[in-house]
Amino acid sequence: MKRSILAAVVPLLGACALTSPAIHTGIVPPARWTYAQGTGAAGEVVIAGWWGSFRSDELDRLVGQAQEGSYDVAAEIARVREAQARARMAGAALFPTVNGFADASRQGGLLVSDTELEGTSFDLGLAASYELDFWGRNRAHRDAAVANLHASQFDRDTVQLTVTAAVATGWLQTVALRERGRIAQQNQVTAQRMLSLVASRVRAGAASPLELAQQKGLVAAQQRSVAELAQQANDSATVLAVLIGVPVATMGLSAVSLEGVKIPAIDAGVPSALLTRRPDLAFEEAQLEAASADIAAARAAMLPNLTLSATVGTGSDRIRTLFDQSLYSVAAGLTAPIFDAGALAAGRDLAVARKEELLAGYRQAIVSAFGDVERALNAISGIDAQRAAQDEELAQAQRAFELADSRYRAGSETLLVVLDAQRSLYAARDEAVQLRAARLEAAVALYRALGGGWRAPGQASDADRLSHDSQMQAAEAQPHASENW
Repeated sequence: MKRSILAAVVPLLGACALTSPAIHTGIVPPARWTYAQGTGAAGEVVIAGWWGSFRSDELDRLVGQAQEGSYDVAAEIARVREAQARARMAGAALFPTVNGFADASRQGGLLVSDTELEGTSFDLGLAASYELDFWGRNRAHRDAAVANLHASQFDRDTVQLTVTAAVATGWLQTVALRERGRIAQQNQVTAQRMLSLVASRVRAGAASPLELAQQKGLVAAQQRSVAELAQQANDSATVLAVLIGVPVATMGLSAVSLEGVKIPAIDAGVPSALLTRRPDLAFEEAQLEAASADIAAARAAMLPNLTLSATVGTGSDRIRTLFDQSLYSVAAGLTAPIFDAGALAAGRDLAVARKEELLAGYRQAIVSAFGDVERALNAISGIDAQRAAQDEELAQAQRAFELADSRYRAGSETLLVVLDAQRSLYAARDEAVQLRAARLEAAVALYRALGGGWRAPGQASDADRLSHDSQMQAAEAQPHASENW
């Protein structure tokens, strides 16, 4: 009868386990991206190896080195192993604990009622204990640890994406500075050639010492620019080497121009799919799940708990008769909090406040993610418009310098016009490189804002989707995104 009652009551008590509702942020994603001009269905789907879209073998090599050698990534991988160990520790509370014991003792030399007590005793056995998890407290601790494990994994993925994007951006900046330095050297050669021409004209009496001083000043300015850009390129290469985790001397950079780097056209997809494409948002959601489990555990701690214990063993005063007799004991203990000066209630309130804090952070992370994509799309749109105008600016600056140079050689133009044309041409060539680098960096920023091809566990890979329409349908069908918003 007692066993039947216990079998009926335990499931009912287990059903009373305290659970938390699903997470709802209340944020409605926009229907489309505001600045998505020119990034529609014709763009490339963001895949895990997105850096390959730039068509640079050197960038591929550096990213591979960073993924293997980055100490930031290595630290995150170790933190994942820590979270795995904590999850196993938390899950162990759901099972009984069994300990073995063995005792040997000897006493002698004591006199009790003129009788000397002397003897030897041996004990051997097993002791087990188990806490019945009526209210789900241990399960809640286990669930919190598992959610924290998932959060640690998502944090690792976020760091990997951040490091990869930083390597791509650092490489683009380094190569751009090298190319700008090469252009500065070419302009220095042009200025030096013009200096020789002016000096010869001064000796012939066809130019004034003022013109000679002006051209010497321009040559010195070009030399200063070359040295400054070389310093910036070296600093950028050093930063890149630190990201990869190697000395700068062994990094082996050979690219000196961005001309061969492809500018990818990227499909930004639909805003509602963003939540499942960014590991940092998955990290925030996993932390919320852990906080919900912590609330359930804090509430369950305010309720009574029942612990069962059992011991079985043998004992004797001689080893040869140790197993001749056995002993056992079974006990059940019920404890319930009565007065703790509000400590348990404060623990519950702490867990609730912690969840509210994380929920606010999660909402902010979602809004910030939308902003990251919009800024990257706006940068792409704006830089493309600038580059279209800058191409014409460069062409006209080149033509103006050629005309000014030929007219000055013929004596039909002043050196001041030639100097102005030189400066305009150098500025236009330098600006062209900067705009191309900015356009490529904006593409990296968009890849990062879109999650870099990351996908939530169980989500279909973007590379496996056959069209943009099917990608949108798959994103809309994800309960992970729609329900939590």
